[in-house]
Amino acid sequence: MNALRNKVQLIGRLGQDPEIVNFDDGNKIAKFSIATDDSYKDKEGNKVERTYWHNVVVRGGLVKIVEEYVTKGKEIAIEGKLTNRSWDDKDGTKRYATEVVCNELLMLGK
Repeated sequence: MNALRNKVQLIGRLGQDPEIVNFDDGNKIAKFSIATDDSYKDKEGNKVERTYWHNVVVRGGLVKIVEEYVTKGKEIAIEGKLTNRSWDDKDGTKRYATEVVCNELLMLGK
């Protein structure tokens, strides 16, 4: 059952090209957001469509694949874990972000 703890699987499309962040020690991360769609019928029977945006962070060897092949509009499947982080912005306001740290990525479509 431990394999099911904090596991996220999403299929969506990239909203923009990935941002590659280079660190002084030579490591890199890739950051991007993907959109997933959902729909339901309201009480009047009208179809309501919603788009959800998910922030994704990629580390390690997958960064090279993201850098070379993943671009805005591409449909991908990811698997990872949900994480939260916080920081103080330039005005001293506490900010929070929820992200999916990706450990598997599959490119879909053509």
